[in-house]
Amino acid sequence: MEQKGYIQVYTGNGKGKTTAALGLALRATCTGKKVFMGQFVKGMKYSELNAMDYLPYFVIERFGKNCFIYNDPTQDDIDRAVKGLKRCEEIINSEEYDIVILDEINIALYYKLFSAEDVIKILDKKPEKTEIILTGRYAPQEIIDRADLVTEMGEIKHYYYKGVKCRKGIEN
Repeated sequence: MEQKGYIQVYTGNGKGKTTAALGLALRATCTGKKVFMGQFVKGMKYSELNAMDYLPYFVIERFGKNCFIYNDPTQDDIDRAVKGLKRCEEIINSEEYDIVILDEINIALYYKLFSAEDVIKILDKKPEKTEIILTGRYAPQEIIDRADLVTEMGEIKHYYYKGVKCRKGIEN
């Protein structure tokens, strides 16, 4: 019996949104499910890209270059994000993957690389059995309203403020 696929959102200012999505991806691939992760606004080489070498049912594609968080997005950033959203829509509609993770899509929405309406149109047409995970801080209310599950990661304490930089295999 096929299971219904839900829409999940992992948002908030705390650490762990992408990590939670990756944990779900690991669990799913260990049961033979196919997972696709589209990463928006990420261009650095994050360790999770190596997952494809070890998990044949897990595919990651990136639709950004190095972060522009401290600057305004360029036209190239917008073009990459729009192209990535179109690619994710094709992936979702293909029904080839059981789970599709739209990593940092909420950040792309926050920076207006495309509209929440564009994303909701895709979510509204998703195949019944496909699970969709949307990550990133600043999830807009329209996305929260459309989701079946929303988890807000809250920062209580973080070692970053003591000068600890990103560590390979932990934060990236």
